[in-house]
Amino acid sequence: MIPAARDAYAGEVLGFAETESPNRVARMARRVAERYQSRPIGERHKDARAKRGVWVKDLPDGMAELGMCGPAALVHGAFDRITAMAKTVQEQTVQEQTHPTRADAGGDSRESAFGPAADAARTAGRPASDKKHGDTVAKGPRTLGQIRADLTLDLLLTGTPAGHDTPAGLLAAITATVSVTVPVTTLMGAGTTPAELNGRTPIDPDTARRLAGAASGWDRILTHPITGALLAVDRYRPGADLKRHLRARDQRCRFPTCGYPPSDCDIDHHHDAAHGGATTAENLGHLCRRHHTLKHQTPWHVEPLTDGLYTWTSPTGRTYIDTPPPPHTITFTEDDTPPPF
Repeated sequence: MIPAARDAYAGEVLGFAETESPNRVARMARRVAERYQSRPIGERHKDARAKRGVWVKDLPDGMAELGMCGPAALVHGAFDRITAMAKTVQEQTVQEQTHPTRADAGGDSRESAFGPAADAARTAGRPASDKKHGDTVAKGPRTLGQIRADLTLDLLLTGTPAGHDTPAGLLAAITATVSVTVPVTTLMGAGTTPAELNGRTPIDPDTARRLAGAASGWDRILTHPITGALLAVDRYRPGADLKRHLRARDQRCRFPTCGYPPSDCDIDHHHDAAHGGATTAENLGHLCRRHHTLKHQTPWHVEPLTDGLYTWTSPTGRTYIDTPPPPHTITFTEDDTPPPF
């Protein structure tokens, strides 16, 4: 970092540090530092990936430390999955202790084959006088950190959380989750501003684009182009609740005369999301692939109205109103007839 850039960086971060706590300053400092780097993060990340590796450090008392260096998105994702598994095991243990269903309920013995569970099995059934000095039996609940360690060893040694999972495979079904914030210009390949992982760690644009392409949904954050102030947040892809609502409302393709069912249709933003269209029921509707293409590639135009009504305008200027089918239900009217005396 050249002296002028270093001075500008220091001035910006010191002003922030005057009113914020150290942990918040650290996050902001990493973000600001990226703006003054002489090389873009994409180039630096390629060099840094060459240094990835795994190592072991021996510790006293028969312990050892396993360390790893790798891409931040993958490492944080792995840690998130281990943590989610550990919390699930912790919750199951509490339930078993509160409502015991097994003879051994009351102690958490589901650990790695090389942890206290193995000691408990080795000494089970032996009288106290026959147990050697140093033998231990697992007692009391494990901490979250201890469960993380035991699960990690299970996964590395067996490929599955074998020592902890339920018959239904509850833990194995847990997936990793990370949160990535990426400017739209970076996402489109037109900018070099780094993305941020979990609001704290800058990551390279290529990784961010790959994660965005594989994501099941995006939260779109709209900011003021001059001040950067937050204006609105919505989701680019509709969630499960909104999808159910749209299926129940539309019941078919929303192009006039078309009867394709929702299962064979795309969910379309009537006002394009790239131009500010919101991911809401008012701006979404089912279109079969043919009419979805027609809307985007021809002069046909659609305008959403209230109550799920859509106005379609043809290339000749003629308009058509498409009304969603009435729900398949029973309605009642209030009977105002006075009861007989």
